[in-house]
Amino acid sequence: MSTSVNRRAFIAGTAAAGAALSLPAASYARVRAANEKVRIGFLGTGGRCQQHIDVIVDMRDEGKPVDPFAVCDVWDGDESLGARRNDPKKRTGRGLLPSAKTCGIPADAGKGRVSKDYRTILDNKDVDVVCIATPDHWHAKMAIDAMERGKDVYLEKPMTKTIQEAILVVDAAVKHGRTVTVGVQSMADPTWREAYNYIKAGNLGHVLQGQTSYYRNSSVGQWRYYPLKKDMTPANIDWRMFLGCDFEVGGQKLGPTPEEMPFDRAVWGQWRCYWPFGGGMFTDLFVHQTTHLIAAMGVRFPARVTGGGGLYMEYDGRDVPDVATVVADYNEGCQVVISATMCNDTQLGEVIRGHLGTIRFTGGGDYMAGFEVHKQVPAGRPAKPAGAPEDPPVHVFQNPQKGNATRALWENFLDCCRAADKVKRRETLSTPELGAAAFATVNMGVQSYRYGKVLHWDAEKRAPKDADQSWAGIWEQRSKKRGKPNQVIGWEGGDKGSLLTPPDYQKLEGPWVGGKDPAGS
Repeated sequence: MSTSVNRRAFIAGTAAAGAALSLPAASYARVRAANEKVRIGFLGTGGRCQQHIDVIVDMRDEGKPVDPFAVCDVWDGDESLGARRNDPKKRTGRGLLPSAKTCGIPADAGKGRVSKDYRTILDNKDVDVVCIATPDHWHAKMAIDAMERGKDVYLEKPMTKTIQEAILVVDAAVKHGRTVTVGVQSMADPTWREAYNYIKAGNLGHVLQGQTSYYRNSSVGQWRYYPLKKDMTPANIDWRMFLGCDFEVGGQKLGPTPEEMPFDRAVWGQWRCYWPFGGGMFTDLFVHQTTHLIAAMGVRFPARVTGGGGLYMEYDGRDVPDVATVVADYNEGCQVVISATMCNDTQLGEVIRGHLGTIRFTGGGDYMAGFEVHKQVPAGRPAKPAGAPEDPPVHVFQNPQKGNATRALWENFLDCCRAADKVKRRETLSTPELGAAAFATVNMGVQSYRYGKVLHWDAEKRAPKDADQSWAGIWEQRSKKRGKPNQVIGWEGGDKGSLLTPPDYQKLEGPWVGGKDPAGS
């Protein structure tokens, strides 16, 4: 795609995206010295948060200027659950009290540092940064409240539960000039930035399609592997606070009341299986892959999305499907396909297809091994037969980065928090603008699946709307313009032609108006 198309794509979909450039300096936080300690509060100290706590505890123990200063969870916790990433034999526990112990917070520190109510942590002026790793339905409320109180935010993925909430988080980050990163750790992987630069240089020609997947296979059912224990009861879990029925974002309550949803250990411990609290694998897993793939392709909000799938095997009382696919189409003239099942772990693979070449990403884990580029030769020939040897790659990128991607994302985030330049403060590796675009894509897939609709993105209103027949009509109209062949990558209003070279016999094309041959007699 052309540089101009990519530039528009990076900022499209949110009117607030570029507003940070004009904010008054007073809106921005005091610049911290490089060696000034950053005090971090952890909101929601379940399984994923233990990995964040591990990172900060390790950094503190190495003498880095960070302090795991405060913790909040609605559950007292259990010391028998969880282990440190770099020392699996060492149990850390999950929940409020075990997390306070792991962080080294004194037992008598007070509710401003150890609390079941997140507001007491945010009201503590000594807290500089919050890490939000709660269930999805709490993300937006906590993030916006934190920014209003002058905190920077590390916000776990998916950044919110609804698209409206995602837009509100972006707007709050811009309004308050806060540093926000969305916890998609793969964005710390240079592979995706390298791929973007390769594509931006025009090496693939017109980019047509991106493909990604997230396949797993669980013998007990996805997310049912989170253990339930008899001592998980309303006596040590603030169920009403967990549900969030007394709180709102954008005029919408966060969750149901206890009368509408009585306490249930499975809903508490395996909440990703239920629609009131998340979006199943659409938002929990797809958002990982979607974020880095659209970053590499240089697109943001989709123009049209459809979602399919169903509950085809995991009949265990869950709401969310075990097979799902999202197809997203973009105004730039390309498509993204995201697919998965939780009952088979053979991956579809990650690929970006252009008219002149294909990027195939290799490896996996915390960091990709890199990518290979295979040349395309547009010649109208049939596809290679199955099993035919593949041509050697014309370009290879080998990823030099190793280690813990979560830590790398934290290091980048903290560097941005300390940046003196107000623009650089917001240029994290995983910005809320990117997070909102990725989340909107997968959440539109949820809505399409649940309500049987194809959805279009309304860029002016920054919200999805019901689709109509206009999408197909737009592309048919562009085709009828019969643009001249050129080397422009992407569309600038649809009138720049394409990379196709028509055969001579195509001159015989055209309607016979009044019985006259358009090619002459």
